[in-house]
Amino acid sequence: MLLRVNLQKAGYANKVVLRDIRFELPAGRILALIGPNGSGKTTLIRALSGVLPVVEGELHINGTDLASANQQERARLLAVVPQSTYIPPTFTVDEVVMMGRTPYINWLGSTSQKDKEVIGRAMALTDVTRFKGRLCGELSAGERQRVILARALAQDTPVLLMDEPTSHLDLRYQIEFLELSVSLAYEQNKTVLIALHDLNLAARFGDEVLAMKDGTTAALGKTEDILEPATIERIYGLPVDVFKSPDKRRTVVIPS
Repeated sequence: MLLRVNLQKAGYANKVVLRDIRFELPAGRILALIGPNGSGKTTLIRALSGVLPVVEGELHINGTDLASANQQERARLLAVVPQSTYIPPTFTVDEVVMMGRTPYINWLGSTSQKDKEVIGRAMALTDVTRFKGRLCGELSAGERQRVILARALAQDTPVLLMDEPTSHLDLRYQIEFLELSVSLAYEQNKTVLIALHDLNLAARFGDEVLAMKDGTTAALGKTEDILEPATIERIYGLPVDVFKSPDKRRTVVIPS
């Protein structure tokens, strides 16, 4: 499955926010989306998911033009983990995760055995099975974030878009969450795009990096090529040191 983006203009009402963003992301790969606040990361995810109209350009998933796809077709192609952890507090965890199956539920509104199996697997992968039956209003922000991920996994799409999904998680769940993202890409052959603030997480989990600034592409390429001092300083306006961890397996970024 291939996500092909040729986005020339996108924005709100008469204001263009995004310009000239082009990339291809194949199945089994993770693209880390980075950039300073206000650079357009969330806006790009909204444009890809159809929340924000594309003024000029094309978005394709495996040849399907998302502009011509109806809501159900789009929902079967891509799922979104948004930045917000808000869930109506009176919904149970089960009900929220089940919402991910909406694109597949028949006109009678009944769930099939397959639906139940997918829901159970999504809850197990995100460690929310133990919250089964609980109201979402009783959960912490981090627990709600995992429920939102479970809902996206229950949607069972080839493309997964995540907007700063670790912002409400403690360190343990940040790593577990992103390791799960890696397994989804590598073992289940999903196409994964993750917006991240933490450059060290981007370095550890991204196969490639798309760096944004002022609503356009500032740099795009392999993670080790983009996360180097000159490029980071140009994008963030902050001098940094970049070096390898003692085991030589990871890139580490720290302010100079």
